[in-house]
Amino acid sequence: MVCDRCILVVRQELKQLGFLVEEVRLGEVTLGKKPTENQMEQLTAKLNSLGFEIIGDKKGRIIEQIKNIILQQVQQTDSDQRYNLSDLLKERLNHDYNSLSNLFSEVEGTTIEKYFIAQKIEKVKELLVYDELTLNEIAYKLNYSSVAYLSNQFKKVTGLTPSHFKKIGSAKRKPLDKV
Repeated sequence: MVCDRCILVVRQELKQLGFLVEEVRLGEVTLGKKPTENQMEQLTAKLNSLGFEIIGDKKGRIIEQIKNIILQQVQQTDSDQRYNLSDLLKERLNHDYNSLSNLFSEVEGTTIEKYFIAQKIEKVKELLVYDELTLNEIAYKLNYSSVAYLSNQFKKVTGLTPSHFKKIGSAKRKPLDKV
């Protein structure tokens, strides 16, 4: 689950299937009562049909928690708080960062840092297309040390400069009255 709508959908499906739901958060569900095998089969089938999957093993849950923390940090652009990602993950997950990093790389085939950068660049693209902020404001919101650093990272990941992407992005979008 990566958004509030996902949480809402999962919560609704759990209730429809008769589960006693205590809490639904990004990537986690807490039930009041252990489900039966039949309930789990029904839930798995329903969630799969909606594009979700149940992660039962400990490694999978840790990976999902890492991704959710990263997504929360990227989406939380109005925060003035500066943070070190390795310290944040270590603190929130109560694991040594090296073990988290090794596990993530082993399972995902990429590093935590590359995943984090990819998520940040997707957010930059979104903000560029919205065209409400300057590149300087975007760099500040996403905790980049400078516009130059953001631009270099953006070009390294996408092959385009932010200004070129902005031109292409707006050219590909149609005004609502033309759709």
